[in-house]
Amino acid sequence: QLQLEESGGGLVQPGGSLRLSCAASGFTLDYYAIGWFRQAPGKEREGVSISSSDGETNYADSVKGRFTISRDNAKNTVSLQMDSLKPEDTAVYYCAAAPTFELPPLLETFFRSWGQGTQVTVSS
Repeated sequence: QLQLEESGGGLVQPGGSLRLSCAASGFTLDYYAIGWFRQAPGKEREGVSISSSDGETNYADSVKGRFTISRDNAKNTVSLQMDSLKPEDTAVYYCAAAPTFELPPLLETFFRSWGQGTQVTVSS
């Protein structure tokens, strides 16, 4: 059974950093694009970043230059390095998998499998 599990969330001060990890089990990442999404209280879930199976990446404008997505297919993990964090980055962060070799748009509809999410809170 295809499963995703996020880890690495927590409380951090503005300007700080966190590194989220997404561990996949039941399938190999070689054939999937992996995306990171987030949902803040009272807001819709939005795309943050995405990595295709061969490492091509894309980012939401709001996180470009601050977040970096990377993947280790051998370890079946995808990470999201988040630097220069802002209070508006506070949200539950989810990783999701799309069964494609291409780089899909940062839209939920392209992703079939989701993790349970990890809370990121940016506050002083």
